[in-house]
Amino acid sequence: MPDKTTTALETPLRQQLDRLAAFQSTDFPVLSLYLDMQPNEHGRPRHNSFLRKTLSERSRTITASGGARESFERDVHRIQHYLDEARRPSSHGLAIFACHGAGLFEAFQLDVPLNDHWLFIGAVPHLYPLARVNDQYPRYAALLVDTNSARLFVFSLGAAISRQEIRNVKTRKGAVGGWAQARYQRHVENYHRQHMREVVDLLDRVVREEAINQIVVSCDEVAKPLLFAELPPHLSAKVVDLVRMDINTPEHEVLRETLDGLRAKDLQTDEEHVEELIGAWQAGGLAVVGPESTLEALQMGQVEELLIAATPDALRPTATLPPDAAPGPVEIDTTAAGGGDPNRVKLADELVTRAHQSGARIRFIEKADRLTHVGGCGALLRFAI
Repeated sequence: MPDKTTTALETPLRQQLDRLAAFQSTDFPVLSLYLDMQPNEHGRPRHNSFLRKTLSERSRTITASGGARESFERDVHRIQHYLDEARRPSSHGLAIFACHGAGLFEAFQLDVPLNDHWLFIGAVPHLYPLARVNDQYPRYAALLVDTNSARLFVFSLGAAISRQEIRNVKTRKGAVGGWAQARYQRHVENYHRQHMREVVDLLDRVVREEAINQIVVSCDEVAKPLLFAELPPHLSAKVVDLVRMDINTPEHEVLRETLDGLRAKDLQTDEEHVEELIGAWQAGGLAVVGPESTLEALQMGQVEELLIAATPDALRPTATLPPDAAPGPVEIDTTAAGGGDPNRVKLADELVTRAHQSGARIRFIEKADRLTHVGGCGALLRFAI
């Protein structure tokens, strides 16, 4: 089965995350704001009260030295202007990274919810939540196909970014018998093969152009052998799940069904990767576990794939971070229960940021207990030192 998270071209936000990870730490406050833009039960926005309270309180605590307060106040003004003027009403989530003093302002409107509001203030952008969204809502293709039609979607970050459709004439069963029936049957079979070749040609082109690494297929028992007889190995290897839906299933249901199937497969592959990690580590192979060893491997550029718990609370705190880590603490305001331990939050972000800086893949492990006994993280390595 192909990897859930692979190269830069194959994940929705990898290039943006790489760019933010390259940001150099600054003495000015860097705001990383994550807002759940879903309305409340009365249809009203829920983020306004959080922003008013949080930004007002933080404004009073920001030091006036070195232009930090001015930078913060300009960021607050620009964030509010963006929310008033540029936000799409249909967006369900929003991530904003701002530091006026360092010339940073990037905003990402998401079609997926974030469930809670978060404000992180530190020396660098806080990327862990955005990397988590990138992992939860991958780019993939969903193909619905029968013997005379097909619909092909490319989903990314919880929305369709492309749609293609093939509609051919529907064949009917012949009422004749004998040699005429056999001849007609061969004609139908040839027609079906030609239809599937057209479908596969379309799929191949879209997969190549969109750098797709995962395909979910929906087809019935008649269409299945016809399709897979035409699929070349490089495409069949990308098929991660088979589901059953009507060819005319509405788009939002296609997204829900295929994403559920994808996540079920991801849980299985999570376990496989954790087993591979632990096995290689115990055998003294190309693997390390625990925050300290993983940070060291990331620093040396050894990491092929970072495995990290899907919640920072599952990480074992470290006594110290590497000397080149982002300076200073991370201040946190959130509506989430518990609020998060700042030390674990900073550690989680340090791991994710270093993975992006070194071109490593990132795999968030949904069942955090799989990694708890080794400190909540580990890495499969490219090479040993």
